[in-house]
Amino acid sequence: MKNKNTRLLLIMIISVNAITFFNCSSDDDDDERGNWQERSVFDGTPRSNAIGFTIDNFGYMGTGYDGDDYLNDFWQYNIEGDYWVQKADFPGVGRSSASGFSIDDKGYVGVGYDGDDELGDFWEYDPSTNTWTEKAPFGGGVRRAAVEFGINGMGYIGTGNDGDNDKKDFWKYNPQTDVWSELVGFGGEKRIDATTFIINDKVYLGTGVSNGLYKEDFWEFDPYTEVWTRLNDLDEDDDYSITRSNAVAFSVDGLGYIATGYTGGALSSIWEYTPSSDTWEEITSLEATIRQDAVAFSNGSRSYVLLGRTGTLYLDDIYELFPQDDYDDED
Repeated sequence: MKNKNTRLLLIMIISVNAITFFNCSSDDDDDERGNWQERSVFDGTPRSNAIGFTIDNFGYMGTGYDGDDYLNDFWQYNIEGDYWVQKADFPGVGRSSASGFSIDDKGYVGVGYDGDDELGDFWEYDPSTNTWTEKAPFGGGVRRAAVEFGINGMGYIGTGNDGDNDKKDFWKYNPQTDVWSELVGFGGEKRIDATTFIINDKVYLGTGVSNGLYKEDFWEFDPYTEVWTRLNDLDEDDDYSITRSNAVAFSVDGLGYIATGYTGGALSSIWEYTPSSDTWEEITSLEATIRQDAVAFSNGSRSYVLLGRTGTLYLDDIYELFPQDDYDDED
C-alpha cells in the first residue's frame, strides 16, 4: 500500500509540474509584440490637430488648437538628442487641421481651418535658414482635414472638406515651378481626417469619415505612374478593427502603421501593415492616454506618436514605438 501511494504521489507531482511548464510556455507564446517608451515631453502648449513632418533626424511640428486658441508656433524635435527647440513661427494665421509634409530638405505647410473659415494659403519652410516663404495657394481652393504627402520630389494634398462638402480630389505640387496641377484617377470615396504612410516609394491611404460613415477602403498610389490601386478593405478580415478617423500613420523598416484615432471615442490601438501580403496585425496599443488628432514623426527607422486630445483634455506627451520588441510593462 505504501509503495502504491508513493507511486501515486509521484505521478501527481509530475503531472502538476507538466501543467505548470505548459502554462508557462503558453504565456510566453502569448506575449505581446511592440513596446513604447516615453520621451521628452513637448515644451510648448498641449494641442491637437497640429501638422508634423520629418526631415533627416528632426521632427517638425506646428499650428494646431489648444481648446481656446488656434496656434501658429513651430517646433523642432531632435530625434537623436531627445529635445525640443522652438523655431520661427509659421507666418500664416493660426489654424488647425492643416496639411504638412516634406520634400527633400524643405517643409511645406498650408490649408486648414482658423476657427471661422477654411484656408487655402501655402508656405515653404527652410530649416537651414529657419525662414518661411509664401508659395502659390493650394490648387484645389480652401481645404481642411485633408491628407498630404511628399514623395518623388513632389507634394500632394487631397480629400478633406472645403467648408461646404467633403472632397475626393487630389492635387500635385511641383516645388521647382511653384505650380499645382490636378491629379485624376483616385477611385476612393470622399472623406475627411484620413491618413497616409509611405513604403518603398509607394503611398498607402486609408481610414477617414464622411457623413458619419467610417471609410473601409484602402489604396496604394504609385507616384511614377500616378495610378491608384485598391487593396483589401480595412474590414476584409473579421479580426480587423482598423477603421477609424483622426488617426496617425507612419512607416518603419518597410512596414506601415496606423495608430490612435477615433471611432465613437478616442483610441489607443495600433495596427501593422505588411505590403507584400496586404495584411494587418495588431500590436501593443499606445501605452499612454487614448487620443485622437495626434501627430507622428518617423525617419524610417524610429517613430513617435505625440500630442492630440481625448475629449477636452489636450496632451503634450511623446512616445517612441519599438514595433519588433516584446511588450515591457516595466519601462
